[in-house]
Amino acid sequence: MYSMMGIILTGGKNNRLKELSAGRSISAVPFGGKYRAIDFALSNMINSGIRNVGIPTQYNFHSLIDHLGSGKEWDLDRKNDGLFILPPCLSEYGTGWYRGNADAMYSNLTFLNRSNEEFVLINQGYAIYNMNYTDMLKHHVDKDADITIACRHMTDFPKEYLCALGIVETDTDMRITDMQEKPLNPKSDFASMGVYIIKRKLLISLLEESAAHGYYEFVRDIIIKKVNELRLYAYEFKGYWRPLCNIQLYYMANMELLNPEIRYELFEKNGKIFTKVKDEPPAKYNDEAVVKNSIVADGCIIEGHVENSILFRGVKIKRGAVIKDSIIMQDSVVCENALLDCCILDKSVIITAGKQLKGDKNWPLIVGKNVVV
Repeated sequence: MYSMMGIILTGGKNNRLKELSAGRSISAVPFGGKYRAIDFALSNMINSGIRNVGIPTQYNFHSLIDHLGSGKEWDLDRKNDGLFILPPCLSEYGTGWYRGNADAMYSNLTFLNRSNEEFVLINQGYAIYNMNYTDMLKHHVDKDADITIACRHMTDFPKEYLCALGIVETDTDMRITDMQEKPLNPKSDFASMGVYIIKRKLLISLLEESAAHGYYEFVRDIIIKKVNELRLYAYEFKGYWRPLCNIQLYYMANMELLNPEIRYELFEKNGKIFTKVKDEPPAKYNDEAVVKNSIVADGCIIEGHVENSILFRGVKIKRGAVIKDSIIMQDSVVCENALLDCCILDKSVIITAGKQLKGDKNWPLIVGKNVVV
């Protein structure tokens, strides 16, 4: 029986999700009616028996900390081990602000040194998938690997977005022979999922070596530079996986939830996805409401027409309003006779009566938090 701890990287400052990531990290972006992106990485760890999880945070982490709280919803509010949120701070190892994800882990060497687990699973908080890491750990041990990377053939992924991923080449034994991070011309569709298993002591050693050379990025400065030196192996994952690399992929991943097969795989087949619990009444549908192929969360009040859309908690759709192919986040209100087509409304947006907003499935129209249109 091997023991494993977890680290979830939440990423640096970026605007890949436009207004949605302007005030929150991508890991904290709402998804699928009631979840946050980080719920998937965190639940996967819990479902795999990991009970010691550290989350280095940096930019705009207030929303993330508010969502995670003590970790109670993930059974991580424990006397021993549990959930550790690791914001930047001055320490003997670091100077404060994280300069990359390797620097974020190096700045929290105390967390790694005080842990007792033999292995560390490093994960990203921006991907949507449901995976039990037990088989990947077994693969790592069987191959006697230094680092094992979860990879996936992205045959169901838009080719133009492959350049946003890490592309991996392997030999017939799945040993990685080359890796390119975000190449302009990807050589294949075999992509890294950003999920790594490594021995804790080896990780500490690599982070110390990297810091000594002034390197700060885990993939660019450690993995890619040591492809020929370390035993790097790929573990192929064949399930559903979507990284929220840009607003088009965010919109696509949400819309794919309307497919019952994908919903079953994400939320039932391989274990539950846990999230922060809120006490809301059931959704209310008035007599004039028409709802087709949509996800409607608790606390919604529907009086209008909703089709191929996702409504988060507490959304109000007034009489005569029409919502198509759209994502409406928590506590937003769409007033009488308004029309939304291919739109994404952040939290607490008000669309006043009669307004018409139309985007495109490839370029959805985004309305930022607390905006009145």
